[in-house]
Amino acid sequence: MQPRNMSMSGVVDLAAVKQAQEAKAKAEQARAEAARNGGTGAVSPADLVIDVDEAGFESEVLQRSTEVPVVIDFWAEWCEPCKQLSPVLERLAVEYNGRFLLAKIDVDANQMLMQQFGVQGIPAVFAVVAGQALPLFQGAAGEAQIRQTLDQLVQVGEERFGLTGLVVDPEAEPGAAQSAAPERPAGPHDAALDAAVQAMDAGDLGGAVQAYKNVLAEEPGNTEAKLGLAQAELLQRVQDADPQKVRQEAADKPTDARAQIAAADLDLVGGHVEDAFGRLIDTVRVTAGDDRDTVRLRLLELFEVVGAEDPRVAAARRALARALF
Repeated sequence: MQPRNMSMSGVVDLAAVKQAQEAKAKAEQARAEAARNGGTGAVSPADLVIDVDEAGFESEVLQRSTEVPVVIDFWAEWCEPCKQLSPVLERLAVEYNGRFLLAKIDVDANQMLMQQFGVQGIPAVFAVVAGQALPLFQGAAGEAQIRQTLDQLVQVGEERFGLTGLVVDPEAEPGAAQSAAPERPAGPHDAALDAAVQAMDAGDLGGAVQAYKNVLAEEPGNTEAKLGLAQAELLQRVQDADPQKVRQEAADKPTDARAQIAAADLDLVGGHVEDAFGRLIDTVRVTAGDDRDTVRLRLLELFEVVGAEDPRVAAARRALARALF
């Protein structure tokens, strides 16, 4: 069991993207169903704060994150700052009335989850949104800072992934509610997209690339196909590369566009997103003409892989603009 986007940090989890595309419709259907049934499907305020372990992480965090942002509080009984922070998070979870779900993870009992999230100290607070994990803050924080962070998280969940949150009913029995959202009908390209993901999983990158291109030929705006194609092409470029040779060549030729692009691809696949972006921005600064344009275009492709709304992409776009102008 592993947080799904931890297997290739920084590279988009395609299954999560697909779920995110459906999240808004499902959440709205759940709300409508709850209204029609006089509250059926709503959760109790007590259900907004849950204890999660390794066995339940997939269903209680990853799957729920396609309905509502899930805030994760890593804590331990011996941690004094945790005893200050956790009650604030629990109170705000109820106050935000279903706009996020608070999952509490005892690090002493769940060492694997702590390691997978790269937790260096507690308290540590992360979020999972549509299957994508992101750090929020570490250590004790003031309530004003926490509220600002949560407001931003809720906004990202709504605007990027269409997560409208949970229906909360003060009269509902704790633990009794289950999602009442009917399944969305399959889209016209779902079978082709599923086949592309299966090809990726099987290591058939050429097949995945062609499958995504086929979808985009008929539906140029398909988000999942765009992200899938960018990721498949990235993996295809690095699959036969000798990492040691690539990195040595990049070190020996700091102004060589081809060498730096190859190293940036490896950086991104290895989860070093900011290193990949920084390498190419630095190369833009020291190149000109066709070389500079080639580097710029590859950087834009890597932005597509990570996702336009990722804050690292926004920061890199600003740095690229400064480098260009």
